[in-house]
Order: sequence, then C-alpha cells, then structure tokens
Amino acid sequence: MNDFDLITSAQNPRIKQLLALQQKSSERRSSGLFVVEGQRELSHCMAAGYEVAALYVCPELCPMDFDLPDASVVHVSPQLYERIAYRGSTEGVVALIREKRLTLSDLDLTGSPLIVVLESVEKPGNLGAILRSADAAGATAVVVCDPLTDLNNPNLIRASIGARFTVPCVATTSQECIGWLQQHGISILTAQLQDSCPYYQTDMRRPTAIVMGTESTGLTQPWREAATAHIRIPMLGRLDSLNVSVSAAILLFEAVRQRQSQ
Repeated sequence: MNDFDLITSAQNPRIKQLLALQQKSSERRSSGLFVVEGQRELSHCMAAGYEVAALYVCPELCPMDFDLPDASVVHVSPQLYERIAYRGSTEGVVALIREKRLTLSDLDLTGSPLIVVLESVEKPGNLGAILRSADAAGATAVVVCDPLTDLNNPNLIRASIGARFTVPCVATTSQECIGWLQQHGISILTAQLQDSCPYYQTDMRRPTAIVMGTESTGLTQPWREAATAHIRIPMLGRLDSLNVSVSAAILLFEAVRQRQSQ
C-alpha cells in the first residue's frame, strides 16, 4: 500500500489485525507487534529505537507527512479512526510497532542505580502510572517480576503517556531478579507492613531497588527473605494501604530527596 490508499471498513484484514493486537496479548506475543496511539507516544517510542511496521493516519486529524521508508503508511477515514482509536485526542495516528525485549543484562548500572521492582502487579493503569513516576524521578529501570499483564498492553502505554519508552522496562521472574540484584550489590528494599521501619529512615543513596507487590497480597516470601531492609509508609487513617502507584511515587521521591541532599 502507499500513502494514497484509503481504508474505510473495519472488515479490512489490516484493521482486523490492528484491533486484535489492541485486544489480545496472545496476538501481540505471536506476532511480535504492538500498538502505539498518538503522536507524543509514537515520538517517544521511535526515540527509544523501536521500529515502526505500519502507520495508520487519519488525514483530517493529522495533516503532517511521515518519513518512514521501512513502514507502510495507510490512510483511514475519520469514522474508521474513531473505531480504532481508544481516545479522540491522539492527533489521528495509530502505529504498529515491532517488539524489542530488554533483559536484566541490558540495563545500565553505572553510578548509583535506582530501580523499581514490581511483583505480579496486574493492572495496566497502575503500571503506566508507576512508569510516569519512574521517569520523573530519573529511575534507572522498572522490572516487572512474574507479570500478570504484558508490557505492551495498550492501556499501560496510554497510562504511561510515553514513559513506557523513556524508562527501560524488563519482564522476568522474581528468582532471576533477586539473584541479579544480589550479584550487583543493589540494596533490596521491600515495601511491607510487617517487621518494617518508616521509609525515610532507610538509606536510599546507594544502589537501590524499591520492591513492591500487589495491594491485596503484598510480596511473596522469597522477596521478604532477600530484603536488605523492610520499609513502610506510615498510615495514619483507618485503611492499611495506598494504591501501589501512589506508594511507588512516594518512595521514589524519597530516594530523589536523599540523593539530592548528599
């Protein structure tokens, strides 16, 4: 196809593929493709070195031209764009991106790394919000252990407003991550209520991993046993937990505060 082809029907095979990639993690895994919607998110994605496989543009919403010699650029009607876009404020661009998987060995640990580790956090919106906080705090990476959602879930990418691509993300197992952190001398700070001290009493200036679990069950025993220190956010109300993304932001910016004051 070329820039002058116009798709108007949701029954078009390429549109069916696009919708399947949005809705099914199995389709994303098998094809090695995922969906990015919006000019801001796409620019961050491309800046991170991801390859665009196909671009779906609504000319009425996005009059700009794209110089992507290795990608097919297809025009879609406004009515069809409304069907394929999750939200209307994405400037008329939806892209298919080729997957690029990072491993723990790909992470740059120069200086004093600050890493967020999430065990089995399942809500894409929470992961996206944590990535935004990690970007704002200048974190080294976000590592998702034993993931219950894939890192290319469209809801995660949308909630991160592009931070999915500005912060290195790795999916792995808890066992592998614990061994890797210990091998590199990175302090493991587990966020938990039991047998813990207030987070601001813990040194986060040295290489640090802030480890968090689900809001309902917390961290599994291997993480508790591997911890350098157990930390908690004091709770002064009647509830005993915060949303995991809020907790991550509090702990990340305590690390920032300590590092900037040293």
